[in-house]
Amino acid sequence: MINRDLYIKNIERFSNSNLIKIITGIRRCGKSSVLQLLREQFLLNGVASEHIIYINFESLKYSNLKTSQSLYEFLSKQINSDGRYYILLDEIQEVTKWEKCINSLMVDYNVDLYLTGSNSHLLSSELATYIAGRYVEIPIYTLSFKEFLDFKNIDLDKTNSQKFDLFYQYLRQGGFPIIHISEYSEDTIYKIVYDIYSSIILRDTIQRYNIREVELLERVIKFALDNIGNTFSGKNIADYFKSQNRKTDINTIYNYMYALEGAFIFYRVPRYDIKGREILKTQEKFYLSDISLLYATIGYKDSLISGVLENLVFLELKRRGYQVYVGKIYDNEIDFIAEKLNSKMYIQVAYKLESQKTVEREFSVFKNIQDNFPKYVVTMDEFWREDIGGIRHFHIADFLLSDEF
Repeated sequence: MINRDLYIKNIERFSNSNLIKIITGIRRCGKSSVLQLLREQFLLNGVASEHIIYINFESLKYSNLKTSQSLYEFLSKQINSDGRYYILLDEIQEVTKWEKCINSLMVDYNVDLYLTGSNSHLLSSELATYIAGRYVEIPIYTLSFKEFLDFKNIDLDKTNSQKFDLFYQYLRQGGFPIIHISEYSEDTIYKIVYDIYSSIILRDTIQRYNIREVELLERVIKFALDNIGNTFSGKNIADYFKSQNRKTDINTIYNYMYALEGAFIFYRVPRYDIKGREILKTQEKFYLSDISLLYATIGYKDSLISGVLENLVFLELKRRGYQVYVGKIYDNEIDFIAEKLNSKMYIQVAYKLESQKTVEREFSVFKNIQDNFPKYVVTMDEFWREDIGGIRHFHIADFLLSDEF
């Protein structure tokens, strides 16, 4: 099992606190592995094995623990001595009214609680009522480029000349851990990813939100996939459907996107007016939780490469704990504004700087920004490395591996 240090260190900051640790993310992103790694770490730290309780609710072994009462009774029988117990509950949303059990455990016993869930809205809505103020949410994402190299056991210090080829492999395969534990063909990879996608759509969207117009949901998904990296408008989708003689309500479209966000298929990125210093309510963007979902559902399209690269940069920023916005200054758009604590950076993403006109377009968007925070242009150019006016230029592989931010 590959150690995902970024998440383990983040979670350990809250260990042995009175906060419930909620680990969220799309199905098959590695949440269960993170719980197993935590269990191993607890054992290394001297916690007795009988004081660590791990339950995966997707296992039939625990099929009788699907209500808050049955789960509470089961756990109460396991907590049979003094000392702190470490309880790790995987896919907690499978338990009806699970939050009542968690609340009672916090009140009645000396426990350190770790939960995972595959639906962000399920967690946020129910946490708000029973354990508000007593939890921290820790998102898990599919493999980063660095983790992809770790899974492949590749040391770039020894094979740096292969970096761009390895990045292209990552670009085409995505980051679901399951596809990198063996050598699979691309066709097999996309089949595996499509099965993951189908399960998520069924369990975490259609069933969870009681969606009846499945064909319309699929049309909305396809439109969003075809427009990765473009600003999103419910009206534009409604007009598009109307041109195909398929009428639909704008609110229905946004409800479907809300459901897809809840299942971690898409992430919503709001627009931020740099000059006006306000978050705008329209023309946001949506990015996928993993780019392989795009290939598995609609295939690989060269025309979407810029959006795919943006998607990779967005996910890397989120992994590193940044709040991410699409920037607007006057009539110009900056792909990303990333903020964390007192730091900020501006990032423009493009496929290649193939002409002077393209260079000027990508670099000039920063000209009206007066602060001194870092500014980057990220592309797939392998040989062009000149910086302009303090604006750094990165190949995307170097950017994803950089320790600079």
